[in-house]
Order: sequence, then structure tokens, then C-alpha cells
Amino acid sequence: MSVHPEQKSLSVPQLAQMRAEGRKLVMSTCYDASFARVLDAAGIELILIGDSLGMVVQGHDSTLPVQVADVVYHTAAVARGARRAVKIADFPFGSDATPEQAHAAAVRFIQAGAAMVKLEGAGHKLEVIRFLVEREIPVCAHLGLTPQSVLRMGGFKVQGREQSAAELLRADALAVAEAGAALLVLEGVPATLAASITAASPIPTIGIGAGAECDGQVLVLHDLLGIDTGHRKPKFVKDFLAEGGSIAGAVRAFAEAVRDGSFPDASHSYS
Repeated sequence: MSVHPEQKSLSVPQLAQMRAEGRKLVMSTCYDASFARVLDAAGIELILIGDSLGMVVQGHDSTLPVQVADVVYHTAAVARGARRAVKIADFPFGSDATPEQAHAAAVRFIQAGAAMVKLEGAGHKLEVIRFLVEREIPVCAHLGLTPQSVLRMGGFKVQGREQSAAELLRADALAVAEAGAALLVLEGVPATLAASITAASPIPTIGIGAGAECDGQVLVLHDLLGIDTGHRKPKFVKDFLAEGGSIAGAVRAFAEAVRDGSFPDASHSYS
């Protein structure tokens, strides 16, 4: 799919419309203008300026060292390269601890070119979501394996396998939507659980290691290009460059596989 520069930017409300029409949403992380142009040209709907940049760009062992200024810088770069895609800026660890802190960071992200911000968790974050939405800042929630909780979780582990944990995830998914989130990322959860959450969710879900029944899929750009970042590759990662033949071809292959339902398959999902 080729996108011409004159095409209008997608809006946050259009994401819900696409879901209602049964159209899969495709998301990739991105951190600079050149790759943003490639993603835009391939028709990617959502670009996440993720705190994953701490691991794949800065070389850290986790996302925890990333600063607000880092996300602002990379958001501005991506915004200069991508015109059509909805750009989502990730709150770094600790920057959304209170509604006021989150709002201050979110204003910087929006001014840099983001159309939405993403935060991890529910609980006290529900107040943060409400605070931001009431101030006209769209929010994407993130549940399941939340990388900023790596110290508490004891590593990057699949979430929701036990019944009590699954029920909590279902409840949190409804809670973040009720608080005003317009989008929900589900990471590292069993495919059947993600499917049931998606069926009950009033907002679109984006899976990463969450099976094929989510309303869309996201991968870290470096992962879908098969780039060695020095970290262990999770089960849900697939190298699309191997079959795409070029960077642009790999991005198109990823988007097409999400839209036709061939990715993720069982081998890239958790049970």
C-alpha cells in the first residue's frame, strides 16, 4: 500500500471506526524521521515512539533509564517524517506517577508532534487517564506484560495465566476504557485471554504476544527487521526482512500479514 503525501492524517476517532468496520490496525515503533517515512509509505496506521528506545537505540538492559526529553526528541523526529500515521508517545518510567506530572510530560509530547500518549498499568493510573482525557489528550493504555514493571515482575514474563490474574486483567481492561482510554495495548498474555478481553472491550486492542484476535498488532521496528539489539528475542517476534527483501518490503509484509490474519500464528502466541 502506497501513501501519498497529500493524504490526510488519520485521527484518533478513525481508529474506532476502523475497528467497527473489521479492519485490522497495524502499529510499529519508530524513533527517527527516515524510518517514519518508510512506515507512512507502507500505510502503517499507528507509530509508537516507545520507551523501547532505551533498549534498541540507547543500549540499556531495560526501558527504565529513558527520560521524558528522550521521548520528546524522538517524537519530534518521527513527526517530521510521518504525516498520515497516528503518532503515540510513550511515558517513560516515573513520568506519569501523578496526574500533574503526566500532564506536564504529555503537553511536551503533543507539542513535539504526538497525537496520543501511552501509559502502562491501571490502578492509580486510572486517575491519570481521566485527568489527561479531561484536558483533551488522547490516551492509549497498556496492560499485561508492562516492561516498566520488570523489577516487580522479576523479568519479562507472560501475564494472566492464573485465573485470578486473568480476571484482574479483564477488569483492568474495562476500567481503562471507562476512564477514557481510546486504545489498549495487550502484551505478553495468553491468546485466549486476549481474545476474550478484545470481545468485551469497548475500545480497540493492539496485541504484542497476545494472539491474533486483537484488533491490531504491534512490533518493535528493530524486531520486525531482524536487527540484533543484544537482547533475547521473545516468542512473538518475527523477522519480516527475511521474506520482504528490503526494509520497505519487510514493513509491507508485516502490515499485510496483520491485515490478512496470518500474523501472529500459534508459533508467535502464548497459551
